[in-house]
Amino acid sequence: MIILGYLAMGAIALALIALSKSHRTMNAFFIFHSFSFLAIGIYVLLTTTVPIFETGSEYFYVDHLSLYEVLIGALLFFLASVYANGYVESLMQAQELHRNNLKIFYMAFSLLLTTVTLAFFSDNLALFWIFAELTTVFSAALVAILSAKENIDAAIKYIFIASGAMLFSFIGLIFLYTLSGEVLGSGTLNWTILAKNAALLSPKMLTASFIFLFIGFAAKSGIFPFHTWLPDAHSKAPSAVSAILSGVLLNIGIYGILRIYAIVRQTQAEPMVSQFLLGFGLLTVAVAVLNMLLQKNLKMLIAFSSVEHMGILLLGIGIGTPLALFWTLFYILAHSLTKASLFFSAGILHRQYESNLIQDIKDVFSLQPIAGWGFIIGTFAIVGMPPFPIFSAKFFILLEAFGFSKSLVFAVLLLLVIASAAFARFLIEAFTQSSKDEGTDGMEALLPYTVRGGMKFPILSILFVILALGVFFPEPLEKLLNTIVYELGYM
Repeated sequence: MIILGYLAMGAIALALIALSKSHRTMNAFFIFHSFSFLAIGIYVLLTTTVPIFETGSEYFYVDHLSLYEVLIGALLFFLASVYANGYVESLMQAQELHRNNLKIFYMAFSLLLTTVTLAFFSDNLALFWIFAELTTVFSAALVAILSAKENIDAAIKYIFIASGAMLFSFIGLIFLYTLSGEVLGSGTLNWTILAKNAALLSPKMLTASFIFLFIGFAAKSGIFPFHTWLPDAHSKAPSAVSAILSGVLLNIGIYGILRIYAIVRQTQAEPMVSQFLLGFGLLTVAVAVLNMLLQKNLKMLIAFSSVEHMGILLLGIGIGTPLALFWTLFYILAHSLTKASLFFSAGILHRQYESNLIQDIKDVFSLQPIAGWGFIIGTFAIVGMPPFPIFSAKFFILLEAFGFSKSLVFAVLLLLVIASAAFARFLIEAFTQSSKDEGTDGMEALLPYTVRGGMKFPILSILFVILALGVFFPEPLEKLLNTIVYELGYM
């Protein structure tokens, strides 16, 4: 019944958007859609005994991990829908988004929210694979929606790399189905059944299946060497979309890796797969940080930062201890919120300067103080400075990694220092520039962009939440994360 509720609300919202004539009504119905998904998730978490197998279906399963991911996604979609009210209007005014494409934009956004939710609730790996592929299609449409050739190029590159890599995951599904059939008598791809019978699976075949599945899921999350689509797609997309791509879509691949690793760690394949994840995690962080160091484009800097943080999440999963998993789960929440706030701030700055390039950003605090301070505070949060939540998550993940490899910890710490330096260099160079240096003509050219209704609220609300999470760990959140760790078999 829960899945039917989500499907019903999604279908209603999609129909209302399709019948709408004005931007205001389309945006209102999308806000209704995202808020309804958030409300359903909160209601289920507070009033229902989880985990739940959907009545009459062996394909959907609601446990605390899937519900946690859905709640994060619904919250960010809700904030993005509020932000889009003013942001999309300014895109149309600047003729970057054609009014004829407005309905396509909101319908694709609505379909993306529904498919993301269904992906997280899928108990069947093949169904998860299908919904993950659909999220690629709908999110690529949102990247290509703007009236620019480079957006179409970025969307095509995104589809080609992500979907191409997912073909390898399909091979992994075949291996896993065949392997389960040999053990259970009939093949299955259901997470729950595979987890219960993991100890019976052949470690060698399971490792081979994991590697093929990893290729597709890693591409979805921007893990090296399948990350090359991410900087282009995230930087070229409208900022309301970029926030969702980074804060929600990347979590799908990480979610898939986490589910499969929970099965692998019950077998003798765990040590090899753990080293595999740690290696790719470190490489991903290194490649991202080196690309951030001399970055001149604001949104490209944030996009490469997303690659960096996916690498850290991979390290947390690869360490494989209950404490590492607990803080990896918390890291997912902290990163999703913080990265969304950075893209929302960057969207306002792009509207102000009609550019993301460092040399074009001037007089930030006099022209756009909310976006300027939002970006600065968001930067402090994303690089992991205390008291923000990413600090505590990084600290405890690295503390657990210290027992595995001291050299790994030192390498990661060095890379994190370089990442912080990259953000610091960009902030100092961009936010200290003044149009006075260019003379009177330059000053007259810089007029404040009027930030439309709803664009400030998501930034301020996220900054409040991440600051609160940095100084106070809510007991219900701690209980939820511990329950996820238990359900995945770590305790």
